Amino acid sequence: MARKADISRSTSETAIAVSIDLDGSGTYDIATGMGFLDHMLEQLSRHSLIDMTIKAEGDLHIDQHHTTEDVGIALGQAIDKALGDRKGITRYASLDLVMDETCTRAAIDVSGRPFLVWDADFSKPKVGEFDTELFREFFQALAQNAGLTLHVVNLAGTNNHHIAETCFKAVARVLRAALARDARIGDAVPSTKGTLTG
Repeated sequence: MARKADISRSTSETAIAVSIDLDGSGTYDIATGMGFLDHMLEQLSRHSLIDMTIKAEGDLHIDQHHTTEDVGIALGQAIDKALGDRKGITRYASLDLVMDETCTRAAIDVSGRPFLVWDADFSKPKVGEFDTELFREFFQALAQNAGLTLHVVNLAGTNNHHIAETCFKAVARVLRAALARDARIGDAVPSTKGTLTG
């Protein structure tokens, strides 16, 4: 079964279109109107091996909050839809990812029970033109709508660009591992409850 999904989300604040293939090669076509977020989403796609097309138009004349959050919502909804009943997935993964002076840990349970633990501090309010407080908002929306228990903890780092990039790359790598099919369990749901969909 192909694990692909298309999601369109339109509100009075944003219009978002997302297409993904969980079993892709990490190709991407991303345009959100926010250069740094595009760069981070490209990292998320490339290192998770999830093919992503993301097009977003939003009320950036107000600020970046609505568009960033709604991209997270739509991407999360697409992952949830593509996963279906979550049969045969590895489910759990964790990783420490380093980039120069920076180290960030990500851990994930594709549990169907959304929860975010976020422990990453930035010394400046912006990276480029992007508001650093919105990184948490993006991952909150992603976890909530994809049904992920997600922990992201920055362990070391001084460069704000590096801290942000390690957060996205670490999440990408745990997504890649946890969403992978586990041949040993075949089509079974990796839970003693028999379901990971609520």
